Amino acid sequence: MEALRDFAAAKHSGTKIAMVTAYDAPSARLIAGSGIDCVLVGDSVMMAVHGHADTLAATPEIMALHTAAVARGQPGCVIVGDMPFLAARRGIAHALDAAAALLRAGAHAVKIEGAGSQLPIIRELVEAGIPVMGHLGLQPQSVRATGGYRVQAREQAEAAALFADAHALEEAGAFALVLECIPQELAREVTAKLNIPTIGIGAGPHCDGQVLVWHDLLALNPAFKPRFVRHFGDAATIHRGALTAYAEAVRTGQFPSGAESF
Repeated sequence: MEALRDFAAAKHSGTKIAMVTAYDAPSARLIAGSGIDCVLVGDSVMMAVHGHADTLAATPEIMALHTAAVARGQPGCVIVGDMPFLAARRGIAHALDAAAALLRAGAHAVKIEGAGSQLPIIRELVEAGIPVMGHLGLQPQSVRATGGYRVQAREQAEAAALFADAHALEEAGAFALVLECIPQELAREVTAKLNIPTIGIGAGPHCDGQVLVWHDLLALNPAFKPRFVRHFGDAATIHRGALTAYAEAVRTGQFPSGAESF
């Protein structure tokens, strides 16, 4: 997937969209040619890379830095940059500046959590030529207000509100929608009713695509495995084994060898 118009084409052809959240140039280089359709440079970088307990420490400058790193790695697919905490809540001028910084850094689009008061901002960004991906369900930037990381929209009223928000985001011009940690049947209904693709994470198999965090799908933190995560590799064991072998080789004088010296 090389262009945003391919999202709509995938939706209408029934082709599933494979999306991964990544944050740096080495990861982007490995993504190139892998079949991944889209890289999300997520504010989850604050947890996965910087060691924070949540995403709230992300700033537009941090997100632009990581977006630029991914872009330099040339992943060969669509790059979406996350609008961090409050970036779309401080008025259109601030939102335009934050979004423009992500696009200048190499993103093709931005992602914004929520609907409601965000909708006028999203409309303004879209009208300004900045493609926007929506995000409903569990919204990590709002976990302190919603009671933590838990499945959303289990109750009928909450599901109806999410359904309405999804339609509102489509009408506001969003080109795609992330659905995070909601019941799979609700995700199925939303996906069937929208004309834009849905990207699920913890939302079941019926979305138009799926997204997982790089560090989660590669088991770089084996202790972190929520229900919706599958480990597609065991990078932690490989890395730890390589580090152990390196330390042993240094201590025993096996590294560097003559061939590795000048």
